[in-house]
Amino acid sequence: MKQKRRAVVVAALVAALGLTGCGNGGTRFVNPGSPSAAPGPTLNVNPADNATDVPVSVEIAPHGGDKLTGVDLADPAGKRITGKLRDDTSSWVPDEPLAYATTYTAKVAGSTAAGKSVTRTTKFTTMQRPANRMDAHLYMTDNAVYGQAMPIVLEFKQGGVAPADRAAVERRLFVSTEPAQPGVWHWDSNTQVEYRPKEFWQPGTKIRGRLALGGLPVGGGRYGKQDITIEATIDSVARVIEVDNATKQLTAKEDGRVVKTMPVSLGKPSHPSFSGTMTIMEKMAKTTFDSSTYGTPVNSPEGYRTEVQFAERLSWDGQFIHAAPWSVAQQGNTNVSHGCVNVSLENGQWIYNWTKIGDPVIVKGTERHLGQGNGWTAWDLPWDEFVKGSALPTAPTAGGSPSASPTPTPSATS
Repeated sequence: MKQKRRAVVVAALVAALGLTGCGNGGTRFVNPGSPSAAPGPTLNVNPADNATDVPVSVEIAPHGGDKLTGVDLADPAGKRITGKLRDDTSSWVPDEPLAYATTYTAKVAGSTAAGKSVTRTTKFTTMQRPANRMDAHLYMTDNAVYGQAMPIVLEFKQGGVAPADRAAVERRLFVSTEPAQPGVWHWDSNTQVEYRPKEFWQPGTKIRGRLALGGLPVGGGRYGKQDITIEATIDSVARVIEVDNATKQLTAKEDGRVVKTMPVSLGKPSHPSFSGTMTIMEKMAKTTFDSSTYGTPVNSPEGYRTEVQFAERLSWDGQFIHAAPWSVAQQGNTNVSHGCVNVSLENGQWIYNWTKIGDPVIVKGTERHLGQGNGWTAWDLPWDEFVKGSALPTAPTAGGSPSASPTPTPSATS
């Protein structure tokens, strides 16, 4: 994962790639205030001329019914700043955050509400670097290969993002995929937001993202610390694990065909396993399970501290698939675990070697259901319900650039 400022192709911006971004296809800019310029209408744009204390996440946008056709932005040394129009031309977005405490000159081309083509020049100065900045963490690694159910999961720090501020943040979370697959963001809480398409990712999908948080006002007087960029790939093989409490069996499927079945023991009645569609979040060849990390003393009747092998995390609160040689006699007939899916040592090693992070795990028939946000739970909601978790009101469309637009439209890949 690269957490630095750089130019990238992004979800909501990717649809605008074919549009003029840093230039205007030969448009001749004339300063309407110069002696050679004839009096007439001018573009209404933000930031206003001579504006100060402008966030470095600024987008140049028309108002009053005017429209943009292109922007040429330069720093004090004359260096051009690259960027792109959103697909609805509602604003022009720099490819990376601007520098703090710097004056920029923008030559803007567009048309007035009356349809007259005009140009203008405007200057603005960005704010000083703020002291109160918010970190964010992306659960993806650059150039990694993930399973078909891998959501894009972003975790916010320092109190996260309040509901009133989510729309502004979501509009800056840009994702593009190849091939195109409509997708949307869903807020599990103030601290976790997940992105997924309607169906599992198509095998071989290329994912590119720019989570453009650098300098972005995120509420409470805080600003995003930096942009996060990502390039990743979905595996060419589609794997899925299905666990049925009724039969106490685990079924492993690859590209729709069964490749292995095995007996399991799930959570006992006092600690039932979760039903639902989960995602493998991490894999550990060896680790220690300690009940005290979840508030149960090791020396209590329900306490434990156990070395385990071949573990795949399914939830934040500690449910895993893992090797449990101590419960082999119960696997296939009786539930005895504290919520985990127990398999034999041999089967645990097979699962560990076969799966990838991002593979889906579907558990059914247990006494309780997975809680939203307890892990990467993007796939545990029907699509219509998942879309409702967006802070933006419009449903995603293939080939559009919803999250790229400063107007409330949801993210879609293009």
